[in-house]
Amino acid sequence: MHLPRFRLSVAADLCVETISVLSDASNFAVLELFTERRDLMSLPVIEAGRPIGLISRNIFMSQMSKPFYHELYGKKSCIAFMDKEPLIVDANISIEALTFRAVESGEKALADGFIVTRDGVLAGVGFGLQLMNVVANMQAEKNRQIMHSIDYASVIQRSLLRTSNLALADALDDAHLEWQPRDVVGGDFYHFAHYEDGWFAAIADCTGHGVPGAFMTLISSSTLTQAIQQLGPRDPARLIAEVNRGVKGLLGQIEGHGSAESNDGMDAAFLWFDHATRQLHFAGAKLSLFQLDPDQQAVQTVDGERMGVGYIDTPMDYRWTNKVIAIPEGGLLFLTTDGLIDQIGGAKDIAYGKRRMRDVLLARRTECARHVAQAMLDDYTAWQGDQPRRDDLTFFCLRP
Repeated sequence: MHLPRFRLSVAADLCVETISVLSDASNFAVLELFTERRDLMSLPVIEAGRPIGLISRNIFMSQMSKPFYHELYGKKSCIAFMDKEPLIVDANISIEALTFRAVESGEKALADGFIVTRDGVLAGVGFGLQLMNVVANMQAEKNRQIMHSIDYASVIQRSLLRTSNLALADALDDAHLEWQPRDVVGGDFYHFAHYEDGWFAAIADCTGHGVPGAFMTLISSSTLTQAIQQLGPRDPARLIAEVNRGVKGLLGQIEGHGSAESNDGMDAAFLWFDHATRQLHFAGAKLSLFQLDPDQQAVQTVDGERMGVGYIDTPMDYRWTNKVIAIPEGGLLFLTTDGLIDQIGGAKDIAYGKRRMRDVLLARRTECARHVAQAMLDDYTAWQGDQPRRDDLTFFCLRP
């Protein structure tokens, strides 16, 4: 049977007109109908126009083929072999509700079909395979629409990052920012802005990944933009504190209040670099800064504070501190979210780790930031191997 091409929404769209028998019809009469009508898979039984049962062709023919059943049951009422509790639904019931009813009634509704009525009177029958096919098509359409929406959300997310990409290219000749969401959209974001006296940069890893993470990036990045407009870019610690208050306020995550419906936030690193003094002001919330000066043989780690941004347990008035670092000419800076460090891989299926990351930085310390970043990405990809991507990947490599 061919399904109609219009959108199926109610049981009536699956209804097929059929013949029926009265409850006092004999089994011989039913046998004759099944013999003449090879396409007849289920036969409704009615009283006063209302269905009271359903006879399955397979069950009926199997029973009547047994020895002596013709003699014993042939002249008796057809109710002997009918299902007295078939699935009966109104023509206006939705496909979704019909599916739930079919699942609740068990396998017989899928195998033998169901009865469709209008105002209690028989309208026809529906078939389980037909219903399954419709549900599968509906689910495929929903998935297609969801993926289309996610793909468009990715376009929006990348568009929001475009301004930072342009500002970075304008401000720094030797820098690379890698941003790879684990899914189509991601929970990491970055921000870069260029000013006459310096530049501001931030990377952040929001709770979750995929669509939930992307929603958090919108909340967090918009809060950061507002904070910069109000406070300026030159005090990263104060900006983190302001973003913390904004995120907690928007999500209702107030310490000591049990009514919050989420416990979300982000790890972040904010930087302000002053051109005149070549001083870098760094504030971190669970993220660290990695620094390598030209004459050094080791990567220096400047740890951020162990307090995340947002979250119920982070105090509303928590104050982060700035760490001021003098950056010599040719110095290399590296920031990353935990998507790089926590990726499982290698021969022993362990995390990539900070030690391996430092080794790559040291091995490439004389090269330009772009080459260092590419080497890091290549090493990370080789380490990951056949392991699935665990998280979004974002890192920032530059020589100020």
